[in-house]
Amino acid sequence: MMAGTEPAPQHHHEILIRVNSRRGGNTIHPLEPEAPPGIPVNCSDIKHFKKWFSWLVPCFVVANVVVFVITMFVNNCPKNSVSCLARFLGRFSFQPFSENPLLGPSSNTLEKMGALDVSKVVEEHQAWRLFTCIWLHGGVFHLLANMLSLFIIGIRLEQEFGFVRIGVLYLISGLGGSLLSALFIRSSISVGASGALFGLLGSMLSELLINWSIYVNKIAILVTLVVIIVINLAMGLLPHVDNFAHIGGFLSGFFLGFVFLIRPHFGWVSQRYAPTAYSSSRPIPKFKAYQLVLCVSSIILLIIGFTTGLVMLLRGVDLNEKCSWCHYLSCVPTSRWSCNTEPVSCLSEQNGEKLRLSCSNSSKSRTYELPNASASQIQGLCSQLCRR
Repeated sequence: MMAGTEPAPQHHHEILIRVNSRRGGNTIHPLEPEAPPGIPVNCSDIKHFKKWFSWLVPCFVVANVVVFVITMFVNNCPKNSVSCLARFLGRFSFQPFSENPLLGPSSNTLEKMGALDVSKVVEEHQAWRLFTCIWLHGGVFHLLANMLSLFIIGIRLEQEFGFVRIGVLYLISGLGGSLLSALFIRSSISVGASGALFGLLGSMLSELLINWSIYVNKIAILVTLVVIIVINLAMGLLPHVDNFAHIGGFLSGFFLGFVFLIRPHFGWVSQRYAPTAYSSSRPIPKFKAYQLVLCVSSIILLIIGFTTGLVMLLRGVDLNEKCSWCHYLSCVPTSRWSCNTEPVSCLSEQNGEKLRLSCSNSSKSRTYELPNASASQIQGLCSQLCRR
């Protein structure tokens, strides 16, 4: 007997709902109910297992790509930096690899576009940055990894649960990721576009747990989740990508999944849609006890978590003071790049054909043979010098 199938009771009082997995995937799909001869069944009435048309997730993908293109347009590396990668792309070319190994814009540009900057959120009341950073990416590699994962996971979830629940889950998870990020990343900006994605990953895991009995290929689903999570966590060790947003988004989505993605078990569904003459006299609860416990517990934990996070953020709490090594979870510095992504500034002194730059946030200085340097060239050289 296939997993998730309930045996027919005596006298055929219930309708069977069979579930199997799509070929080449791990998605569950309810099939036509099996009814005893003579019992009319309208499968389209079983709304709890209907298939939705996915349009919101593709819109999210398009929106993220458009925002990245606009960000690169604003960045305009040839005008604002001395050296660029892929100069044949014109103003869409990338910052030097030493500055941004993800093939993307500068920190200054990301800040202009709405990257998460805690000082601006707390001191200048720019709370909108908690949401705008959800749509930003550190570079091409970051964008491709996220959009591929979002397309694969998001479409499946939207088809199963509809655009309203998945859209709300995506946005709240992104906010949860931004909150945790703001509590750890105090001295540099961050983009948390993948926090919302990890919320979908977390909800997929909780949906698997809370609807455990209706899945067939449980192990295959877990392996798929682990691979995607590992890829995105590895990307989070690079500059401009925020692993704290990953963790916060994952936890938010995990608990939200117990609330939004709960399904009634098949005994209740079959009893509800069976004709009156064939219904069981014993009422069957819509949800199992463990489902209700997980749902209520998750709501309580979400309220406590978001409330505590907002209060700590507004009070200026820095969780790095409680955990001295946690910053390595978001970025690991190497000889090829620096983890300092905050905007930099320099003191410049032009003396004939020589330009001397001194970093305002360190003791670094250097002299260049560059007569009549423009402001954009000075800014580019300053960024390269002070981030080494």
